[in-house]
Amino acid sequence: MSDSLSTDHGRGGVEPVVRLDAARLSYGDRTLWQGLDLAVRAGEFVAILGPNGTGKTSLLKVLLGQVQLAAGSVRIAGAPARLGNPDIGYIPQQKSFETGVQLRGVDLIGLGVDGHHWGLGLRGRRERRAKIAAAVTAVGAERFAHAPLESMSGGEQQRLRVAQALVGDPKVLLCDEPLLSLDLANQRLVAELIDRRRRTHGTAVLFVTHEINPILPLVDKVLYLVDGKFRIGTPEEVMTSEVLSELYRTEVDVLRVRGRLVVVGTGDTIDALGGHHESEAARGESTPNAPESEPATATAANEHATTTPESASTAGEPMTAAGESERVGVRS
Repeated sequence: MSDSLSTDHGRGGVEPVVRLDAARLSYGDRTLWQGLDLAVRAGEFVAILGPNGTGKTSLLKVLLGQVQLAAGSVRIAGAPARLGNPDIGYIPQQKSFETGVQLRGVDLIGLGVDGHHWGLGLRGRRERRAKIAAAVTAVGAERFAHAPLESMSGGEQQRLRVAQALVGDPKVLLCDEPLLSLDLANQRLVAELIDRRRRTHGTAVLFVTHEINPILPLVDKVLYLVDGKFRIGTPEEVMTSEVLSELYRTEVDVLRVRGRLVVVGTGDTIDALGGHHESEAARGESTPNAPESEPATATAANEHATTTPESASTAGEPMTAAGESERVGVRS
């Protein structure tokens, strides 16, 4: 399935910072997706959605140069994707550090400065300290940046991972479910840090998530992947009953409930108001060359759902006066 917004690579004469052309990703005989054309320009925020096992995290690995396409091409800032690309910053899922890890917050950030090479001169050390200090200030981590990582909360650790990803001044920021396991306050804080960066520096953001509500006001474009098919567009264009029913090949309802869009009928492992998801990494994406796990199977009896955009001003149809749920994009 192609999309209507993915072939505008030259629009306005601005070269995309991320560009995939006719991209196909396969593991052996299994193709996760093919014919993917995607252009992401400086400062754009793209949310990557879909059930487990459909190639969301694998797409980030392609951009990181860890996984090769079976067909097509991928370019980052005008050059072919490669390992160790300084134009890319990467924020992983929030995971606690093991007890006994002798690493401070500033040490973690420093890996984003020189973790890819050996040796620093005196001038290099001064520049390194200045970069780390600026990154600490940018994420508001002055109070705890010199503490051991194991002593920090999950939200504090994730703020430092954001600083590590941004300390090298990347043009592209790849985020692999960075809000996972964070409470609402820290979800909001981390999302705001990422948004501030892309607005002040024009950094393009590709954000893999199951829970889009915390980032909806930030999203310019959605890439929705389901069982080898995909659709790209604005949240209003993609997050409708018609589009998701076509992608999932079963009846799917997109509802608005108390200011949130809720997707019902996909068979995804989440409750209707945004429960916890098992991460794709936990389901088989922990190694660069391993295929993703099989996606969840949708059944008529399964009324689990995926929460999606929450902002009434961004997501289309207004709520009813009494706040009841209403269907978005009802099929005729």
